[in-house]
Amino acid sequence: MLGVCCRYAKDKMEAEDMVQNGFIKVFQKINDFRGEGSFEGWIRRIMVNASIEYYRKHNRMMQLADLGEADSEASGNPLAIAKLEANDLLVLIQQLSPGYRIVFNLYAIDGYSHKEIAAIVGITEGASKSQLSRARSILREQVTKMERKIYGYAG
Repeated sequence: MLGVCCRYAKDKMEAEDMVQNGFIKVFQKINDFRGEGSFEGWIRRIMVNASIEYYRKHNRMMQLADLGEADSEASGNPLAIAKLEANDLLVLIQQLSPGYRIVFNLYAIDGYSHKEIAAIVGITEGASKSQLSRARSILREQVTKMERKIYGYAG
């Protein structure tokens, strides 16, 4: 579960706080688990919610991207991207601002729809789409920089 929280945290210490809060909720709500679906999935959902709640409690409100800032999707170099390690990508995701990081993780990794993200985070669907687009753009730029630095990719 630390891995789940690491995706939402800016560093490992913050992720550890999120995990601790998450497991407190797991133990408080253990009787609510109805046996429908996997126990791991149930805990994972609690960890995601605990991570989002952590930001709400610490007044780290998201920076909403303007719809005008949202870039169109561009394809990168698939060969160079395939060479990236999972840890490299985690570091890049952790460098995103909290708002971008939360929306990116909920959509791209955890599979939530923009409608669900809007309800969870308390933003509009349009803001969710805009933040996802901007997060992808930032990650794309960072991957390109990393490709140049580590793999010698000049594109």
